[in-house]
Amino acid sequence: MSKRFVVIMAGGRGERFWPESRIARPKQLLPIVGDKAMLAQTIDRLAGLVSAKDVFVITNAEQRDAVLEVCPELDPNKVIGEPIGRDTAAAVGLATILVRREDPQASFAMLPADAVIHNAAGLRDTLESAFAAAEAQPVLATIGITASFPATGYGYIQQGAAMGDYAERPVYQVQRFVEKPDFQTAQNYLQAGNYFWNAGMFIWSVPSIVAELEKSTPSLWQALQNIDQGLAAGTDIDSLLAEHYPSLEKISVDYAIIEKANNVVMVESGFDWDDVGEWPAVARHYPADPDGNVVRGQAELSDAQDNIVYCRDDTHLVALLGVKDLIVVKTDDATLVCHKDKAQEIKALVNKIGVQEAYKRLM
Repeated sequence: MSKRFVVIMAGGRGERFWPESRIARPKQLLPIVGDKAMLAQTIDRLAGLVSAKDVFVITNAEQRDAVLEVCPELDPNKVIGEPIGRDTAAAVGLATILVRREDPQASFAMLPADAVIHNAAGLRDTLESAFAAAEAQPVLATIGITASFPATGYGYIQQGAAMGDYAERPVYQVQRFVEKPDFQTAQNYLQAGNYFWNAGMFIWSVPSIVAELEKSTPSLWQALQNIDQGLAAGTDIDSLLAEHYPSLEKISVDYAIIEKANNVVMVESGFDWDDVGEWPAVARHYPADPDGNVVRGQAELSDAQDNIVYCRDDTHLVALLGVKDLIVVKTDDATLVCHKDKAQEIKALVNKIGVQEAYKRLM
């Protein structure tokens, strides 16, 4: 049986979680939800499916040391720091080269670093089915998250015909991928029952993904061969990435490969899932007081409703009086006060801060 690996994409900047999330230590390296870094939780969930020594992490060069700090069980040679972000198609291509060097017939999963999943056993069971399908057929497998509300912030997968059971779970052909819908369309998807949230989780064999890379992104794949050849010649990976990575095409794997392929299949999730994309999502994972306030840290609230307070400094007290629907985040060197309705604009605020002289300190 061929080996199995997991490749975790962990290069995000986490700007919507500023000021807690910074370039050097972004969301995935912080305990935004839970008591451990989000990346560490992701690796913990894989126990029993793959060894930590068979996990690759693709991050950026600035975060590589921090990844090893929060996840010391990883093989340092499998923690790869991109010198510049080139989106997920380049990351998939690089991962394919690295896994192929371990085993040309291996299968591997590409997973995001920072989803919140409480049912780890359900995740492993679902991945087991996806691996089984990918090892039995030349397919690209993905996981469809059962939609629980008409979300407008997620892409969707339309489920097609059944293609058989693998590891005791049904696997379906994917009819199509659709972009983030408006509210009415999302409601229609929910009522239809055959549309699932796209969580950006993919599972395939090395031969299957190589065939798609050669077909759909030939220039990107050819450019990546320079890195592969350099590794074979004994050149260190950091030097090769510095030389070749900046010239790679910047495009997502969804646009470059997944939406073009005719052999994509889907396993329905057997677990809960939340991508926790911005501060208001944190409230879904912590108990609220009788007035709807969710607090992490020390806070005193009076005549205050439906607020989120986040301050991991146990020596600092945050007090709210007569306010509603606020996000208050306190760190050592910055404080955010924001209405919940403006949470999606935090990234723009971070970019504005970035043009000031204090950018490097505050980021």
